[in-house]
Amino acid sequence: MIAIQGAPGCEKRMAYTIRQPLGVVAAITPFNFPINLACHKIGPALAAGNTVVYKPATATPITGAMLCKVFDQAGLPAGCLNLIMGSGSVVGDLLTSDERIKMFSFTGSVPVGKSLQKKAGFRRCALELGSNSANIVHKDAKDIAKIAQMCAKYAYTNAGQVCISCQRVYVHQDVYKAFCQAVVKYSKNLKVGDPLDATTDIGPMISEKEAIRIEEWIKAAVDGGAKILCGGKRNGVFFEPTALTDTTHMMNVICRETFAPVFSIVPYKNIEEAIQAVNDTTYGLQAGVFTQDLNIAQLCAEQIQTGGVIINDGATFRMDNMPYGGVKDSGIGREGPEYAIKELTEEKLVVINYGL
Repeated sequence: MIAIQGAPGCEKRMAYTIRQPLGVVAAITPFNFPINLACHKIGPALAAGNTVVYKPATATPITGAMLCKVFDQAGLPAGCLNLIMGSGSVVGDLLTSDERIKMFSFTGSVPVGKSLQKKAGFRRCALELGSNSANIVHKDAKDIAKIAQMCAKYAYTNAGQVCISCQRVYVHQDVYKAFCQAVVKYSKNLKVGDPLDATTDIGPMISEKEAIRIEEWIKAAVDGGAKILCGGKRNGVFFEPTALTDTTHMMNVICRETFAPVFSIVPYKNIEEAIQAVNDTTYGLQAGVFTQDLNIAQLCAEQIQTGGVIINDGATFRMDNMPYGGVKDSGIGREGPEYAIKELTEEKLVVINYGL
């Protein structure tokens, strides 16, 4: 309901809004969470009354087909969910050229997302384009060893192939040494290998090409003065859990999205310096802050330029019902069922004059 009765001449009018489906929605998903991220798009779109054209990543087509089969077996009417496969360059052009598609929900790289938005023209886009997520560990944070382990775990989960993977950790100089020691101790006990083996901690990267890329980025960083605290070696598609120090904001391992089990630890003197470093990037998806000082927590929440700030947990924390999305090159729009449905519907105003 909208309160218009208080305005002159509106004493006998009432107003409210209704939400109506857009029509056809294109859902385009990446390889790293092929089922979960697809459901984040398909579920709200169908719940809002739209039909969906779903394109999974070329690296994970089988899970896409299996998901559509489950919807079919559950009784979803034919035509409500439509699967299309193929390379992004070919299929993307096919989708954007079809004016029947009213919205594009895309998770992937910045260049592809920006290209899609340009081709979509005057149609809606929800874009989640990745990040180089930062975390701040202040000197008053409780249990530095535990926090170091949390940050390292968030950096290595899914071989670091997570949009909100911990990539940068800014640690107060008073606790920097203890933090680094704890990271090394934790990292050296992790096992890299077959993900089907229950004892494995870190599985392979999506391809050897990507593993070679991060190997080259680390070499370039070391040539520029960075130091490898632990890890740093590649074995085919597998890459050791790696922590770097003495990195600078211009190095690829800092300013770009690594999408690998690699993160950097950088000391700072005061919280303003840390916030500035966190914001010194084209990305802005999520950030984490560890502190016991409510004033610092609130300062970070207000001044860090990201779509979400997580206090006393890592930037990698996510629940499915959260409003999830970023600012700057991390994208536009929000996921999470309630928030996605707002993106996937048109709000219509209804005004009734009951005094006539």
